[in-house]
Amino acid sequence: MKQKDLSIIGGAVIVSIVLSLIISSKVISTPSSRSKQVEVVSAISPSFPQPSTKYFNNQSIDPTTLIQISNNANGNPFNGTSNQ
Repeated sequence: MKQKDLSIIGGAVIVSIVLSLIISSKVISTPSSRSKQVEVVSAISPSFPQPSTKYFNNQSIDPTTLIQISNNANGNPFNGTSNQ
């Protein structure tokens, strides 16, 4: 390379560094502009109030119980055969 080529490459490097610093300062936000105010959360207590007895009582419906609609002894109803 000639001396003239090195000076052109060096000038291009310096110009690109300056441009990248200017553009990055405009695009990338500063830490002061990234800070946000948040509300303070109170501590969680280990005690909870009792649920309403209107919904949670001994006479409520238990959704986890097995409901049988008919007396079908077929354990595999989708195998294509019927047990009659």
